[in-house]
Amino acid sequence: MSVSTIWDQQHECMPREELEQLQLERLQATLNRAYKNVRCYQNKFNQIGLVPEDVTSLADLARLPFTTKEDLRLNYPYGMFAVPLREVVRIHSSSGTTGKPTVVGYTKHDLKTWSNLVARFMTAAGVTPDDVVQIAFGYGLFTGAFGLHYGSEAIGAAVIPMGGGNTEKQIMIMQDYKTTALVGTPSYALTLADRLEKMGIDPKSLALKVGLFGGEPWSEGMRTEIEQRLQISATDNYGLSEVIGPGVAGECRYKCGMHIAEDAFIAEIIDPETGAVLPPGSVGELVLTSLTKEAFPMIRYRTRDITSLVYEPCKCGRTLVRMKKTMGRSDDMLIIKGVNVFPSQIEEVLFAIEGCKPHYQLIIQRTGSIDSLEIDIEVTENIFFDEMKKQRAFLESVERKIHSMLGVGVTVKLVEPNSIPRHEGKAQRVIDKRSL
Repeated sequence: MSVSTIWDQQHECMPREELEQLQLERLQATLNRAYKNVRCYQNKFNQIGLVPEDVTSLADLARLPFTTKEDLRLNYPYGMFAVPLREVVRIHSSSGTTGKPTVVGYTKHDLKTWSNLVARFMTAAGVTPDDVVQIAFGYGLFTGAFGLHYGSEAIGAAVIPMGGGNTEKQIMIMQDYKTTALVGTPSYALTLADRLEKMGIDPKSLALKVGLFGGEPWSEGMRTEIEQRLQISATDNYGLSEVIGPGVAGECRYKCGMHIAEDAFIAEIIDPETGAVLPPGSVGELVLTSLTKEAFPMIRYRTRDITSLVYEPCKCGRTLVRMKKTMGRSDDMLIIKGVNVFPSQIEEVLFAIEGCKPHYQLIIQRTGSIDSLEIDIEVTENIFFDEMKKQRAFLESVERKIHSMLGVGVTVKLVEPNSIPRHEGKAQRVIDKRSL
């Protein structure tokens, strides 16, 4: 692969031995910064009788305590900052859907680092200075829109800061401004595809060629659906506000895992129950340590995202470890009758069944002490209006396939096309009525 398709040749193609030496140097600097300036980290280290100088190898990272979202809430709003507020030039936060939001800060240098990390995965996905990038994430405290915005500008692409929603206007702008790259959630990409069909617009008439989608887990089946219906190459990227926002990892055009920016983050996979570090290739919870952040360093942050890491070099030429698509989250996976269930598992089954549309909802209820899972699935009109006997056979076939995948019985309900609410941002896949 030519240098022109790699944003940062030095760090993205670094031999593993050199990369690990760089990681150790940056880790030691980060630990010193955090220990000196963040009381939470001082307390954590003191409790286990450890000082930054005790970390002399990457293997020593496993000796350090985890950072959790609860730590961030307890230190709301600025207690985790490692620099005085006068050095912070940007403040973002998470959505705060469960209590107080988590607040993150950036120095000027952090913003430059962030822009370059996003430019890295956007370049890997195929974005060039010739592109027109339409950002359909909501602007505001959420990091997604701003991350992709400044990454696009770092590349030299033209940016349309459209923001979320207003779907018909999104499409008008795509047509008139000749948008070539679309940024947003994968579920919103399908909302756009639905609207294009309703408006009678052939996606081939648009200039779109690539989509960069993140903000929620999505399956390979969903990727295929998006690529076919929008006539684009759809790539996945990963980040979270607490660690930097988008820019932690992203796919290249080979789409065989998301390259983690290992010069900026150390990735570990742990057993979510015991916290033990798992061997390479294991499926578990992703833990990230930042190596270059000034204002808001994160040490062994538990992302709660379930994935695995691939260490073999990619054929694109990058030597960075790749993370597979997230299966779900260790803290919001569904436990149905004692079985761990991830919505993405169900999604994979549905996308493989002809007649099922890419819109579904999981409804969990409890009667007495018994949990039940109902899956409402949109199906094509010919199936929904089919004769009762055929519809029943189709429904039972879907239930069998899902039961085979999950190991737990479910009730499937077939619903008409467009009857499940569409969302401009993240899709609401799960309605858990057990807590009501």
